[in-house]
Amino acid sequence: MKAVRVHEFGGPEVLRLDDIDVPRPGAGQVLVKIAFSGVNYLDIQYRTGRAHATQFPFVNGSEGAGVVEDVGDGVSGIKVGDRVAYTMLLGTYAEYAVAPAARVVTLPAKIDFKTAAAAMLQGMTAQYLTHSTYPLGPGDTALVHAAAGGVGALIVQAAKLRGAKVIATVGTDAKAEIARTAGADEVIVYTRQDFEAEARRLTNNRGVDVVYDAVGKATFDKSLGCLRPRGYLALFGFASGPVPPFDPAALGTRGSLFLTRPGLNQYIATREELLERSEAVFNWLQEGALKLRLDRVLPLGEAADAHRALEGRETAGKVLLEIAR
Repeated sequence: MKAVRVHEFGGPEVLRLDDIDVPRPGAGQVLVKIAFSGVNYLDIQYRTGRAHATQFPFVNGSEGAGVVEDVGDGVSGIKVGDRVAYTMLLGTYAEYAVAPAARVVTLPAKIDFKTAAAAMLQGMTAQYLTHSTYPLGPGDTALVHAAAGGVGALIVQAAKLRGAKVIATVGTDAKAEIARTAGADEVIVYTRQDFEAEARRLTNNRGVDVVYDAVGKATFDKSLGCLRPRGYLALFGFASGPVPPFDPAALGTRGSLFLTRPGLNQYIATREELLERSEAVFNWLQEGALKLRLDRVLPLGEAADAHRALEGRETAGKVLLEIAR
């Protein structure tokens, strides 16, 4: 089979299309013929060595949807022929991948593979951030960074479903329109506006209740400055690089702030929670309450170009790799 593997850490050029053997499912596992794989910043972190060290060579990709081709011993509830999706497991930039059956969800009839591969990681991230990490409600104000991106636009929509006011930050006027379409009440173009000053102005200097920040190094300090006393900074990604060490006493001097580094794995740690969150996302999609924006779909062999586009902030929505029709 074809698979995109990493043989050494580095830039997009280290993504190599290889011919390797089709894996076999072990006990408690399923073999999935992947139709589409989502492309995420997590994949870039794996490629560059910033995420979870692993043995070389490894197949990149952490989100996929397809058909179950085989099941290992002891698997119940999932059978050959089922349409499924999963996320947060390495190996989806490939024609076939093995996954633990407990981490795989079956797809509703109205959810196609493309939608599932685009929604699993980013959709459930938006769900847990707005419903669990800081459960938004009417009267709350959230600041969402990179609000025109794949996950950012979903966070905006999920926050509006909770009745919150949303202030979005984006880099261009074109992306500002995407954020407004997603439901943002106010949009800050950070390339010409100081987002901290604007967030303060828009809240009459009170500050926002929560900042959802996947940017990291470039936004961290000003994100803290946007918060009201006892506000929450949910730092769930590092697109601009890791945050440098800082003195936690700064959280006290800025108003007894809360800082958390949430991750999807901890919010789908049990099968019950995985099913609950994926079902919520699929229901929103089927009802039209949540709308995905696909930026581009590339063939498996162009995974490097997908990474370049994502790292270059050229995308406004989800990037997918099409693997099988």
